[in-house]
Amino acid sequence: MADREDPTGGASGAPEGDGGYNSGMAVFSYVIGGIVVWSLIGWGLDNLLKTRWLVLAGALVGIAGGIYLTTKHGLLAPRRKGPADGGAPEDDDS
Repeated sequence: MADREDPTGGASGAPEGDGGYNSGMAVFSYVIGGIVVWSLIGWGLDNLLKTRWLVLAGALVGIAGGIYLTTKHGLLAPRRKGPADGGAPEDDDS
């Protein structure tokens, strides 16, 4: 445990410029994973209930669930640059 540094200290296992890539991959995996999982659930229910529309409903639920997860995790919100990120400091008019 002594060889690990403070996460705010700067030494981490990831390169500094990969935040956008990681966020993009997380969004991609949430949405595609939701579509695949819920489409398979819909396909199974289609076969069980002898219908043909539940696979489409499952895909739509998967899209909605993936987008919900990405917004809940804050991956779709634009990031603000603060003083630590090289941006200008925010003004506090209080």
